[in-house]
Amino acid sequence: MADGYGTIYRMRPKPGAEPQLVALLEEWERERKPHARGAMGGYLFKPDGRPDELIGVAVFRDRESYRANASDPAQDAWYQRLREHLEADPEWDDGVILGGFSEGGRL
Repeated sequence: MADGYGTIYRMRPKPGAEPQLVALLEEWERERKPHARGAMGGYLFKPDGRPDELIGVAVFRDRESYRANASDPAQDAWYQRLREHLEADPEWDDGVILGGFSEGGRL
């Protein structure tokens, strides 16, 4: 996956908002992903020992498809709904994916 691109993000949900965040990410997969060219997958983690934080990973085929999704007004509208359930803006770390693996083989 030398050309892959994505982001790792950290979020602090408002108290009791974790289920809504999970539901919004499931909605994104159902409704936004079919329109997000190059979207390959994502994960959401709840770190051990940090119950007030969630960490997500979003994977795209390349930087261009990632940026196209980020600048899509429909993506921004979805993000604004997500943001309502957070204590603060997420922290984003965008970058080139150098490698990885999954049950079905390399990402």
